[in-house]
Amino acid sequence: QVQLVESGGGLVQAGGSLRLSCAASGRSSSSYAMAWFRQAPGKERVFVAAISRSGGNTGYADSVKGRFTISRDNAKNTMYLQMNSLKPEDTAVYSCAASPFYNNYDQIGRYDYWGQGTQVTVSS
Repeated sequence: QVQLVESGGGLVQAGGSLRLSCAASGRSSSSYAMAWFRQAPGKERVFVAAISRSGGNTGYADSVKGRFTISRDNAKNTMYLQMNSLKPEDTAVYSCAASPFYNNYDQIGRYDYWGQGTQVTVSS
């Protein structure tokens, strides 16, 4: 089992940057593929980015390609999401998730463990 805790959210102006972190405890995070999802007010939770256990493979939602970068440091049991050129439509609660499998990485149902989420607000 693994416990996930996000940090790094906040308020930023459009065009700005934030870096989110997801710290894992319990079983080593290197045992899991990991991902970021987000949920805007009144909307469903959607996929943002995913990374394989080794970090060698990544995947992104079309809406964030070229602006967001997912990475991980297995020695620190931490995953990151670098968010650049932020837009007001990026405003959401961002949650990290872990799965034993990387395939179908954009599917919510593939993930067994979730963090509590961190709020990101982008002002125009």
